[in-house]
Amino acid sequence: MKSSGRPKLLENKSYSEPSVFLPENLLREAKRQRNIPNGHVPEICVLDPDGDLADYLLKMEKATLHANWACYHSKMYSFNINSIEAGVIPFIVGSSYAVLVAEQLFVSGCKFLISITSAGIINYPSSKKRFALITESVRDEGTSYHYLPSGFIAQLPQSLHRQLSVNADDKDCPWFEAKSWTTDAPYRETQKAIAAMKNEQVCCVEMEASALYAFAEARQKKVICFAHLTNSMAQAEGDFEKGEHSGSTDTLSLLSYLLKQIL
Repeated sequence: MKSSGRPKLLENKSYSEPSVFLPENLLREAKRQRNIPNGHVPEICVLDPDGDLADYLLKMEKATLHANWACYHSKMYSFNINSIEAGVIPFIVGSSYAVLVAEQLFVSGCKFLISITSAGIINYPSSKKRFALITESVRDEGTSYHYLPSGFIAQLPQSLHRQLSVNADDKDCPWFEAKSWTTDAPYRETQKAIAAMKNEQVCCVEMEASALYAFAEARQKKVICFAHLTNSMAQAEGDFEKGEHSGSTDTLSLLSYLLKQIL
């Protein structure tokens, strides 16, 4: 039976009202139960949905488990880049999980969150660069609607956009700017949906950016989302190749260049 009227997802949203369930309270109990010492996570943190960066750093003995991260559902590893301590959290896949972790990171000492996810190509870019700085994302997932009303655009915080846009045309800059499509149902990327995204000049499809940007706007936090263009949604064999060490050396180069621009 079909229902009628406004979707439940858009009902009972009071965007200015605080939540009863707070991330700091959850982390308090996690620390108590798991005997995790009080302390802060690094101010720079990286979400690594594929887990390749964390895996590479661990294999190269360049990362260690962070003792103060109290999340029930994930592990954080510390590593150094540009002489700066950073944290990397692998396997944070999908909008709701990404924002759950983001909420907990920013009450644990994180000041700057960077997400670098694999993405499927919708419109092939003119640039030969493989990293897209996501400046705007289509909100085809549920989490963002708990943070921003449906009429709002999920976009890179404008202060960061102004800061980073001056670099996009630099030949040494590892990224180009692009619009993405964030979905929470990757196996429902139909021809009709893809055609619609092509018409909206969407470059790629991924699973986290619109929710992270809605969170960033609602909480006034610093979040940057990158898409590593790695596939054409498995339409041909040999897809999903990311490069040397599963793209980890390129990702580290991206992070090194980025941190020089924002710190």
